[in-house]
Amino acid sequence: MPDLDLFGEQVQRAPVSSNAGCPRVPLRTMIALLYLKHAFNESDEGVVARWADTPRWQFFSGCAYYEDRQPCDATTLVKFRQLLGDEGVEELLAQTINVAVELKLIKPQELARVIVDSTVQHKAIAHPTDSRLLETARVKLVEAAKDVGIDLKQTFAKEGQHLNRKAGRYAHARQFKRMKRAIKRQRTIVGRLQREIERKAISASTAIGAAVREALDETLSKAHRIVSQSGQRKAVDGWSWRAM
Repeated sequence: MPDLDLFGEQVQRAPVSSNAGCPRVPLRTMIALLYLKHAFNESDEGVVARWADTPRWQFFSGCAYYEDRQPCDATTLVKFRQLLGDEGVEELLAQTINVAVELKLIKPQELARVIVDSTVQHKAIAHPTDSRLLETARVKLVEAAKDVGIDLKQTFAKEGQHLNRKAGRYAHARQFKRMKRAIKRQRTIVGRLQREIERKAISASTAIGAAVREALDETLSKAHRIVSQSGQRKAVDGWSWRAM
């Protein structure tokens, strides 16, 4: 069967060297490599090596025939990703969504709300220990007093942070008596700040607006509950401080 060409059209190239260097890799191939890298969790070296052995990946990249070679060097993929930048990645994502909508793979109303599975995401969540809650209460009280224009005699910023670190180290070393002394001092500081703010807020009640006064009362109430529950070593109704 002389008319059947199993390997595609053979292009004859003249053996002429060029000063322009190596020809550029097609843009579709580079974008396909980025998609394949993230879809199959491959490294830069792994995705180019696997591309050479996977006909389906080559077809996805726009190749009409199987080629037993690597599409490019791994460093080329790194340079392309750096050249693309954040804006380029966002544009690729937008075009992908547009194509999916045009092909009716997804409905436009499905894009109105995004559901993210945050199970494996890193979160800045820590266990609400007594020491950490008391330090948070101290910081919130100082911020609330500053917002309403109340001048405090002392904010205990340096001592509060030091006590928080000491309590954590004592708990890790299982030196619970020393930890209790540090927490007791933190409780004393929060109570002192709370009483001082209450006294000065009463004297300046006419200059404080109703909304600001309500926010200040809420902060004082939360601080009082933290002091009481840390003294009893039991959570009150499962409550903990939430950022406002």
